[in-house]
Amino acid sequence: MSAHPPTRPAASGDTTASTEAAASTEPAASPEAAASAEPAEVRRFWQALGLPGLVDVHTHFMPERVLRKVWAYFDALGPLTGGIEWPITYRQEEAERAALLRAFGVRAFTAMLYPHKPGMARWLNDWAAGFARRTPDCLHTSTLFPEPGAAAYVREAVEQGARVFKAHVQVGAYNPSDEALDACWGLLAEAGVPVVVHCGSGPAPGKHTGPEPVARVLARHPRLRLVVAHMGMPEYEDFLDLAERYREVRLDTTMAFTGFSERMAPFPRRALSRLAALGDRVLLGTDFPNIPYPYAHQLDALAGLGLGDDWLRAVCHDNAARLFGLPDAPEPAA
Repeated sequence: MSAHPPTRPAASGDTTASTEAAASTEPAASPEAAASAEPAEVRRFWQALGLPGLVDVHTHFMPERVLRKVWAYFDALGPLTGGIEWPITYRQEEAERAALLRAFGVRAFTAMLYPHKPGMARWLNDWAAGFARRTPDCLHTSTLFPEPGAAAYVREAVEQGARVFKAHVQVGAYNPSDEALDACWGLLAEAGVPVVVHCGSGPAPGKHTGPEPVARVLARHPRLRLVVAHMGMPEYEDFLDLAERYREVRLDTTMAFTGFSERMAPFPRRALSRLAALGDRVLLGTDFPNIPYPYAHQLDALAGLGLGDDWLRAVCHDNAARLFGLPDAPEPAA
């Protein structure tokens, strides 16, 4: 996919050394040339798989002043990034970013937004409903926070057509098994609305990150369609355990397997067979636009796992197309 796709050694998690060595021997393309070539590069990826496009379940759109604060936080190397240099690749305005996803051939994407304090979720949900109305290829996204009235605004969002929720345990610094959220999880489980949860401890642990709090939620709500963001990085195997235990648990690929993440939290090679076996419940996610590398690199990294074209087709399109009932979604395998 990229000019120098990452190699995937059998044991080592460092996927960057050979790439950087190769890159040093060739003149770098200008940023303008790279930007104009990338959509065609991404489209070649999914066209070669015979797909109608990509479905990306983990992209960020939010009010501009909120997004600017998020970018400023990344620029400042804050504690929630683990103090790691994290240059934002796609700093375009909202309309340009949506147009770029369309140019990549992303036929459906999300507006992953999240509160960090009480009183913020309802306001974000109102914004997201408006964004979904003016952006028909965005899956109407909502969020929540453990606070009085949360169940009421979650129900309201579902009734208004929310198709996916986002919960960010690390940024929100709350326990997902908090009693204030119990009715919310029940509502979402009953409605069959998926919720993407950042609950792993990467890139930096929080008080309530890790598998245990989410496991308590699932014990009470086993039908909750919970999508573990970032494959649960770095507790990959613990979250694979949950996906194997609960049929409605899914994993998104956001930033996993990329050279950037493999340096911090390499995915264990011994778990690849388990990942292959869960191929019907792994979903493409990227973290666009807040990624420190080109969009195509996430696709390269998935292809580099060597799990086959059928697995790639399922992950990059078919699983999410079925989950969200998109037109032309393939029937599940017998």
